[in-house]
Amino acid sequence: MAALEKIRSWAGFLVIVIGLALFAFIIGDFLNSGSTYLRQSKEDILNVNGKSVHYLEYQKRVDEMTEVYKMQMNTNQPTEEQFTQIRQSSYDAIVNEIVLNGALDKVGITVTSEELFDMVQGENISPLAQQFPLFRDPQTGAFDKMRALNVLKTIENYDSENTDPQYQTEMQRYRTLWLFWERNMKMQAMQNKFSTLLTKVVVSNQLEAKDAYESGLENSDIIYTMQSFASVPDSTVKVSDSEISKLYNERKEQFKQKENRIIDFIVVDIRPSQDDYDQTLADVQKVYEELKTTTNVEEVVNASSEAPFMNAYVAESGLDTDMKAFVDTAVVGSITEPLFREDSYRIFKLMDKKLSADSVNVKHILIASQTATKAQMETVADSLLNVIKGGGNFEEIAAQYSADQQSGQAGGEIGWLTELYALRYFGEEFKDAIFSATLNQPVVLSTNYGVHIIKVTEKTANVPKYKLAYVHVSVTPSSKTYSNLYNRLNQFISTNNTIAKIDTAATAAGYVLTSNVSINATDRGVGIVPDSRQVVRWAFEGNKNDEISSIFECKNHFIVAARKGKIAEGYQSVQAVTPILRSQLMSELKGREIAQTLKAKNLSSVLQYAEAIGSQVDTVRFVNFATPRLAGIGVEPKLNAAVAYSPLQQVSTPVAGNNGVYVFTVIDRSKSEVPYDEKEEILKLESVNSYRASFSSFESLMNNAKIIDNRIRFE
Repeated sequence: MAALEKIRSWAGFLVIVIGLALFAFIIGDFLNSGSTYLRQSKEDILNVNGKSVHYLEYQKRVDEMTEVYKMQMNTNQPTEEQFTQIRQSSYDAIVNEIVLNGALDKVGITVTSEELFDMVQGENISPLAQQFPLFRDPQTGAFDKMRALNVLKTIENYDSENTDPQYQTEMQRYRTLWLFWERNMKMQAMQNKFSTLLTKVVVSNQLEAKDAYESGLENSDIIYTMQSFASVPDSTVKVSDSEISKLYNERKEQFKQKENRIIDFIVVDIRPSQDDYDQTLADVQKVYEELKTTTNVEEVVNASSEAPFMNAYVAESGLDTDMKAFVDTAVVGSITEPLFREDSYRIFKLMDKKLSADSVNVKHILIASQTATKAQMETVADSLLNVIKGGGNFEEIAAQYSADQQSGQAGGEIGWLTELYALRYFGEEFKDAIFSATLNQPVVLSTNYGVHIIKVTEKTANVPKYKLAYVHVSVTPSSKTYSNLYNRLNQFISTNNTIAKIDTAATAAGYVLTSNVSINATDRGVGIVPDSRQVVRWAFEGNKNDEISSIFECKNHFIVAARKGKIAEGYQSVQAVTPILRSQLMSELKGREIAQTLKAKNLSSVLQYAEAIGSQVDTVRFVNFATPRLAGIGVEPKLNAAVAYSPLQQVSTPVAGNNGVYVFTVIDRSKSEVPYDEKEEILKLESVNSYRASFSSFESLMNNAKIIDNRIRFE
């Protein structure tokens, strides 16, 4: 009982303890969920109008577009520059889709699966569907409805249990290609609906139509002279701060900016030292001596050269300048001493020469399977060869049976091949076979790709061809040179660990400091240094000013950056854009001054004005209100208007334009004989205005979209 009473006396305390425990459990669970939420938000690469895009979704789109690019451009690996374009295009496509879909959802507009099918099989085939390579007839290149339907059925109903890796790889590639194409077709249809919606509210009236017709009805031919604004020294023109502020407020929307970081940076080229040049030359001399006497040239070349030995004959048209100069006088067995060109050494040895066709035009049917043996593939190839020899159509058989889908759709066409190209991409057996083949006589050949039925359809005329052994050795920085450059730069930033110190000491240390560079989070690099995106990422990862980075290695460069400041997202300050505004205002003031000076001269001809200002007389024909750009002049709307109202054969008053001040004379004027057609003019106006409305509306949607771009975290 005593114990029970004691527990009761602690009841209030126990309630509090239990309550705290429950709270801790609940809040702990919430925090765990919260951490998941926060982690997910950190994995979002993009947020558009509240809609998040996970990094993996973005990467999937990039991978899709990369695969499509590789298939369309017939390349295995896009360049870094092409990858940058692919990533940007993927990003833009996602943003455009979210923004447009959001706007159309509000008015209940969508694209149904039935509409998508109609774009491929209906009466009005989508232009994108017509361009889809798998939907086009391999013989004519034209869109084929039945072929399109069969391709879609094949893609949709492909056998996922088929264990043939090549089959699975091809089907996945085709599915990826079609899904990418379908998404773009849907997006294009959405844009068309959006444009159509706006078109219905853009109406032109009779007065507008009449005015548009009359503005292009009368054409004038003029002679003119122009005095440039540059003829007036800047020092003679004064622009006040109040004028700059006024112009800034008028044009403020032009000066919107994203967040930027201001950095200084030093770039050090990772270049060979003199010791590296000397050592490379010594090594190349040894190779030269060995090549003069060896009986196994191929082995020496492959052991010492950056370019492998190529057992092929090359026509003179395929040789570079040094090679041509060598073969012009060389006899078989001749060898050049090492030639130094662009940080590398070159040696040539003439192995042989002959008269032969430079290139041949080739078709093939490829029999290839991961599960079939070589003997089985050869049996299939022999059977197809017999069909061809019996009168079967090579091109149709290629389209039906060739494992090389790309050439198969073109009737087996590979195209014109030189020996060197055939060797590089198909192998030595293939090269030897096509250059020894009889025209239009198909033969069977085995290579690493499978079994081919090849047919040479054409050969070029015989020309002199040369087989060269070619040694190419670049002079590269040694590990010692690399370490010296790195350690010296590292010592420099350790000693000079502030921006002020770096600024003071850089020149004396032999470094070039680039100062006050503004970079954006979307920039792919710093200045013209390749692969320097990592420097941009570093600049945006922190907010501490006067911070010095570690040393970044960007291809053949070391970079050290210093973060100086931050420009917030919003509008550029008046101070930042003052040079631009001052220049515009100075041009206006110069225009007035030049116009007044020229007017005071009161000369009687354009030629006299040209002589007075040291200029020349030029001619422009067919000038009217509707002329957007004057030949040899550019965009000068004030000049267009002045010409339209100027009397014939009379010297104009000076006209201040965008680039200078003009004096002109209308020397001829003609009217169009095209009769006025009100309906046609209204249609023209509505077509132009509809496009403008569509473009401007979409641009407005994009400008007003709330976009959070987090790519800097991931790329």
